[in-house]
Amino acid sequence: MAKSPAPNLFAAAGLEKAAPRPLADRLRPESLPDVVGQDHILGPDGPLTRMLQTRTLGSMVFWGPPGTGKTTVARLLADATELEFEQISAVFSGVADLKKAFDAARARREMGKGTLLFVDEVHRFNRAQQDSFLPVMEDGTVVLVGATTENPSFELNAALLSRARVLVFRSLDEAAIEKLFARAEEIEGKPLPLTPEARAMLVRMADGDGRASLTLVEEIWRAARPGEVFDEAAAQEIVQRRAPIYDKSQDGHYNLISALHKSVRGSDPDAALYYLSRMLDGGENRLFIARRVVRMAVEDIGMADPQALVIANAAKDAFDFLGSPEGELAIAQAVVYMATAPKSNAVYTAFKESMRVAKEYGSVMPPNAILNGATSLMREQGYGEGYMYDHDTPDAFSGQEYFPPKIGRRNFYDPPDRGFEREIRKRLDYWSKLRASKQDEQGE
Repeated sequence: MAKSPAPNLFAAAGLEKAAPRPLADRLRPESLPDVVGQDHILGPDGPLTRMLQTRTLGSMVFWGPPGTGKTTVARLLADATELEFEQISAVFSGVADLKKAFDAARARREMGKGTLLFVDEVHRFNRAQQDSFLPVMEDGTVVLVGATTENPSFELNAALLSRARVLVFRSLDEAAIEKLFARAEEIEGKPLPLTPEARAMLVRMADGDGRASLTLVEEIWRAARPGEVFDEAAAQEIVQRRAPIYDKSQDGHYNLISALHKSVRGSDPDAALYYLSRMLDGGENRLFIARRVVRMAVEDIGMADPQALVIANAAKDAFDFLGSPEGELAIAQAVVYMATAPKSNAVYTAFKESMRVAKEYGSVMPPNAILNGATSLMREQGYGEGYMYDHDTPDAFSGQEYFPPKIGRRNFYDPPDRGFEREIRKRLDYWSKLRASKQDEQGE
């Protein structure tokens, strides 16, 4: 009698019969209320809930980190609105794939069936590809739902953004991750073999990513022998991830970066170095810190020391060049520079006020005098008429009015008498007097 071959790992796992479904797939929510961690979108007063209640589903962009439910919510939206769900990825799709998807949606529309087209990593499409969505969005051929992990303001065309509502998906908090753990235990019919401390560590390791959290859970169950319970050290050894010294996705992360920023703003280099060291020791992303130092330079120092922005960017470039740990000294040097620099938020507040006025008044035309009369038609309309070339005037200052007449002159920037802005204050006061005297002369 022939001896049956010994089972291998492939057979033992049941892979020769059917591919096992990952835990994340088996726990995929079957209705929108089952989605965890996005109550600001899916709660009773959330925008998606209101859309479904009023039956006015429009095109959207889902912006958020991986593992927060963007694909799942899109699929459930299609189910809830009885739309055909079609999914493509900008990573693997080109113009031919888009045309095929649009043609299929048009065919469904002729049969009285709508299409929700879900585009993963939509920011990967180039400008022309993004523009190709506009006609099918406008004529109702598809309801577009694009998903992106990048800031849509920087990565998506303005025309596309103007036709879609951006909804922000948040990293899952500890309570949401715990809900996923509880669901996994219910599905599997067994508890996680972890001590309370190890369980809390596993939640932190997920870093707000629901899919990653369930992958960690699967790793723990695969490694556990009957009756075995893992403590923190054993669980960390199994999943081969360094437990964060502080929670980089929740309080520890935000508390320490806030403490660092406020110590710099308060001109305390010693406290700033302490919090910087805490973050570095905790495994924080070095470029995240470097970007925050750049923000300090523009938000809290500004024109009081214009060199601060140069120093901050140089520190970021130095870290890119040197790497860790040598490059961390460049970040520390920049932090000390920011903490000891004169402080001013005059540009920050001026910019906020100018944005408010710009939004309030909309597309107001500038004065004709400062418009470029490039063609004869434009010149006939008065473009460029009366413009004074400042270099041809005394003191190279014409005193001309540059604000639109409808808005009138505004004063946004009010530099304090500190640092380099002390000199800027003198210049502005000098120009203000010149402007007033020239306007008096023109009035005569």
